[in-house]
Amino acid sequence: MTVSLSARGSRRKRPAPSLGDATFSTLNYVLFGLFTVLCAYPFYFLIINSISSNNLSALGQVRFWPVGLHFDNYTQIMALGGLTSAAAVSIARTVLGTACTVLASAFLGYLFTQEKMWKRPLWYRVVVVTMYFNAGLIPMYLTMRNLHLTNTFWVYILPAIVQPFNVILVKTYIESLPKSLQEAAEIDGAGPLTIFFRVILPNCTPILATVAIFSAVAQWNSFQDTLIYITDQRLYSLQYLLYTYLNQAASLAQAARNTVGQSLGSLAGAASQQTTTSIQTTISVIVVLPILFIYPLFQRYFVKGIMLGAVKG
Repeated sequence: MTVSLSARGSRRKRPAPSLGDATFSTLNYVLFGLFTVLCAYPFYFLIINSISSNNLSALGQVRFWPVGLHFDNYTQIMALGGLTSAAAVSIARTVLGTACTVLASAFLGYLFTQEKMWKRPLWYRVVVVTMYFNAGLIPMYLTMRNLHLTNTFWVYILPAIVQPFNVILVKTYIESLPKSLQEAAEIDGAGPLTIFFRVILPNCTPILATVAIFSAVAQWNSFQDTLIYITDQRLYSLQYLLYTYLNQAASLAQAARNTVGQSLGSLAGAASQQTTTSIQTTISVIVVLPILFIYPLFQRYFVKGIMLGAVKG
């Protein structure tokens, strides 16, 4: 017993870090801390300028903390036409598009690990080659028009379902799982779909969360598909409205001032009157905030999913 306790105590003792190790760790913390501040500051800058006095933010006098705090920008921006329906379209395409992409990536990744699949190497290469070649903008538009997808909500969903990079990640992750799991299910009489839904999917949470992050961010931030395929204003996405609002910020600021009808002689009114800068920062915050809140929910799966699903030589 004495030997065991002494051995346990010796295992708990850690040698004191050397001067070089301590210096290296300190420099790491300082450098990565500065890098974090540099990455976070642009978002912080947008937020403080969107809630500060508009005339001061337009002059570039808001840099580190809010000045003349108010939230009138958000109430006035939300009153602009089409913003609510555009937000609904963006939310719907993000949720549905992410779900379809995750399910398709998981199923294709699972199929490409099955040696019994007919012509498996051929179909896998057909999917992967699309990462390097595409038909181009005009053929893509003609294809969408011939499929009657232009000016429909499904043009946001169907072309983005199969993403070769996501399929490769899921395939590599599934190959890292013990083959005995699938073999045991087959011995019990489970078919391919049962194995996929009951065995594979529950064990692929980290990589599927990673794919969900990629897909959700891409769907939420996309606006070019609206620009190319959509002319119906009811199907405009929030990001496309951001694009148009940024190009028309000056006229929108004047329209917002006319709508609110504030008194020009009032100091508070002058501080909250819309400017080009207030329009740009407020809409940018509205578009960015949902991703900033959602991303941390999946962060714990992200690193694990990328590491285990990475392509290994």
